[in-house]
Amino acid sequence: MPHSARGRRTPSRSGIREPQRHGHAAGKRPPTRNDGPHTGLDQALAAAAAAPQPTADTFSALGVDARLVSALAARGIREPFAIQARVLPDALAGRSVLGRAQTGSGKTLAFGLALLTRLSATPSPRQQKEPRGLVLVPTRELAKQVADVLEPLGRRVGVSTATVYGGVPIGRQIDRVRDADIVVATPGRLIDLMERRACRLSGIEITVLDEADHMADLGFMPAVTRILDDTPPGGQRMFFSATLDRAVGQLVTSYVSDPSLHAVPGAVDCGPAEHSVLVLSAQDKVPVAAEIASRPGRTLFFVRTKHGADRLANQLVRAGVSAGAIHGDRNQNQRQRALDAFAAGHPRVLVATDVAARGIHVDDVDLVVQYDPPADSKDYLHRSGRTARAGAPGMVVALAERGQVRELQRLHHAAGITAAHHEVTAGHHVVRQIAASGTPVPAARTPVSRVSRPDARRTGNPAAGRTPRRRSGTGGAGPIRPASRSHQHAADEAVGGPAPSGIRRTAAGRSRRGRGPGQGRAFGQPGREY
Repeated sequence: MPHSARGRRTPSRSGIREPQRHGHAAGKRPPTRNDGPHTGLDQALAAAAAAPQPTADTFSALGVDARLVSALAARGIREPFAIQARVLPDALAGRSVLGRAQTGSGKTLAFGLALLTRLSATPSPRQQKEPRGLVLVPTRELAKQVADVLEPLGRRVGVSTATVYGGVPIGRQIDRVRDADIVVATPGRLIDLMERRACRLSGIEITVLDEADHMADLGFMPAVTRILDDTPPGGQRMFFSATLDRAVGQLVTSYVSDPSLHAVPGAVDCGPAEHSVLVLSAQDKVPVAAEIASRPGRTLFFVRTKHGADRLANQLVRAGVSAGAIHGDRNQNQRQRALDAFAAGHPRVLVATDVAARGIHVDDVDLVVQYDPPADSKDYLHRSGRTARAGAPGMVVALAERGQVRELQRLHHAAGITAAHHEVTAGHHVVRQIAASGTPVPAARTPVSRVSRPDARRTGNPAAGRTPRRRSGTGGAGPIRPASRSHQHAADEAVGGPAPSGIRRTAAGRSRRGRGPGQGRAFGQPGREY
């Protein structure tokens, strides 16, 4: 599809280049740059963060549609967060917005309420394949999370939402987009639909770009500019980013004319998380991680690579800790099943890569463990943003070998973080204290009779009620898996791979019925970021 220049605000695109995956990994610090016109925007955002908080303390006072206010109140959401109170007046007035806020600050409702209020207030005849609102996000998980917030609210005001992302059949998405008012999409799959003429952007009135800095990190800027070129130039645009790097700054100056600038102070974004560094030897790293993972609360581990995620999850399982893994090589169903199981608390431990970090929005994660050091301060903050959400307490622990301590100190300095340092081994009192912390995750509320099967009642053997397994001639030692499965497939199941709905894996690899996927994830739970 040829590129159009109608959506551009400046005549040249030469300044926008595809960024490297980790733009700051070469030891550069993120502080102030003097390398482009967006430096002034960065300074203006800093001034916006220092501005007094708006006096309006209710959604109704901010101008949100009364039906949406009622829907929020029914779910216990009555007072706007800082970024919502700052953004909503200008967004509801139709101004373009540039917002800087860390994850967990409530920006989904900041743009979502404005999007739904404005589209419902100006109904127009629905044109097939021509949505009126567009929300671009970097990951599949984030697309689903945003849609989970917008869909129930949109039903109250007659605005429909469809999601578009890779990893699932495209035909069903084409059908849903045909009559949708709002499309929440990842850039690549949206371009697929555009090239198939299944979605036209000529009717877009409001465009939202969420987590623009992460899109730059993943190399999505060429796709984003192509999409923005196809939207009408006079529409409202709302861009949200935790940082204003070169690619994001150029995107703003190219596509947003005279935006209102809004930011919240870093202390509000980061929440009351307690940061610690555990300095240890390489041989103590897995034992310490396993000891921490045995805690009663939900724990989220971050690693750098897909292989590292699977390896750590398997190591935790072998140490007796049930754990799941999520990364880019898992298909959408596997990723969603792992997230749903983690949200339900079975398993209580999830190992994730940085690519998956932006899509994890789970309540009551009170510990984030940075098992591998992050590439830069942005990744550190985004990992840390999975805990201490919406003002809740949380803890962030980095495991560092002695040769990594200095680099981690630089990352903390760049992120404005103060962390306590402890030299530890397995069984150290600091490790034991962390392992005993956290709010216990409730046990699955499933009667024993539902686990049993008729053959268990006949034989009186409790093991007979478990999932049948085929004998493989090993003499019956240990759990025996069907002969047709590979060892890798079995390992994948142990760390959150394919499993029937409602089944959870124990540390020994056995199957038990637990709460079904999605339980405890209904929209509007107190303390969740929207």
